[in-house]
Amino acid sequence: MQRLALLLFCVLLGITIHPIQAGPEENEGVKYADRCEACKVLATELQARLSETGRSHDVIETGYSVNDVKPKKRTEYRRSELRLIDTLENVCERILEYNIHKERKDSTRFAKGMSQTFQTLHGLVDKGVKVDLGIPYELWDKPSAEITQMKTQCESLIEGYEDVIEKWYFEKQDEKPLIEYLCVDNVLKNKNTQCLNETLEEKKEEKEAKKKSNKKKKQDKEEL
Repeated sequence: MQRLALLLFCVLLGITIHPIQAGPEENEGVKYADRCEACKVLATELQARLSETGRSHDVIETGYSVNDVKPKKRTEYRRSELRLIDTLENVCERILEYNIHKERKDSTRFAKGMSQTFQTLHGLVDKGVKVDLGIPYELWDKPSAEITQMKTQCESLIEGYEDVIEKWYFEKQDEKPLIEYLCVDNVLKNKNTQCLNETLEEKKEEKEAKKKSNKKKKQDKEEL
C-alpha cells in the first residue's frame, strides 16, 4: 500500500523512480542549463557576492613609489580592483548550493534549497516508506549532474567575458544592472533572453495550503 501511494505521488509530480538496475537518477532525463540559464545564475550570484563585499568602507593603498616621495594611490575597497578579484574568486562554487526543482519546468528549476519533491521523499523515508531512486540515500542531496555542469558553464563564462564584467564593474554599474549588461548586451546578444524574466510565482495550491496553515495556527493560539 505504501509503495502504491508513493507511485501515485510520483505520477502526480511527474517523477520517474527507477529500480537500482536502471542506474543513477542523474543519468535519466537530465536537462542541462542552456546559455541563458547559466548566465542568469552567474549574474545573480555575482551580484549577490558584490552586495556582500560592498558594505566595507575601508581604504586601501596601491602603487609603488621610490623612497615614498610620491604618495600611493588611495582607493575605497568597494570601488577597487581587489574587491572585484575577491568577488570573482570562487563565485562559481556558490552554484553547488543549488538544486534541481523538477516540479518546475522553466529556469526557476535551478534554485537554492531542497526541492518540494525531495522534501516529500525525505518525509516518506522518515515515515518508514521504502523509496528506491536507484542511488544510495546518502547521495540524494549531493549536487546533480545539471548543477555540476552549470558550475563548469559558469567558469567558462567568467573566462570568456572577464573583460565585460570588468568594464561593467568600473564603468557601467551605475547605469545598468549586471544581468542586463552581461547577459542581454553581451552573452545573449541577439539571442533568446526569455529565461531572464522568469520568476518563481507561488502556486494557487501553495497559497491555499499556507492560508489554511496560518488559520490553524491562529486557532491553536486562541485555544491556548
